[in-house]
Amino acid sequence: MPDKAVLVVHSGDFDKMYSALIIANGALAMGMDVSMYFTFWGLQRLKKNGLGKGPLSKMHMFGFGKWMVRKKMQKSNVASLEKLMEDYKDLGGKIIACEMTMEIMGVRKKDLHKEWIDDYGAVGTYIYEAKDAKITLFI
Repeated sequence: MPDKAVLVVHSGDFDKMYSALIIANGALAMGMDVSMYFTFWGLQRLKKNGLGKGPLSKMHMFGFGKWMVRKKMQKSNVASLEKLMEDYKDLGGKIIACEMTMEIMGVRKKDLHKEWIDDYGAVGTYIYEAKDAKITLFI
């Protein structure tokens, strides 16, 4: 059985979404099984047209900071969040949407990209995924 990595994606910040997907894709490319558990503000990024909507975690500057970061990323040929998500799913990455967060924040299944989501679950689902993982991260 391959090693496993499990990421809790709690933050919906633009730069943290990049970090989560880059790490997850790297682990998949190294032959690991990977699950990402999206909760609270991270879950908001699974909404249709929501993946890149979050602000920067620091130096947001009323949107100007994010614009500058996007320009630098384009200049450096960094893949978009949409491409990273596509690669993640193509490589066999698993996404779990937190049902409790959905209830608390009024997020309905029809609001989310259903083609991205492999499972809906609560803390027990996350614990089951993480209990034998070699790597667990909270982003």
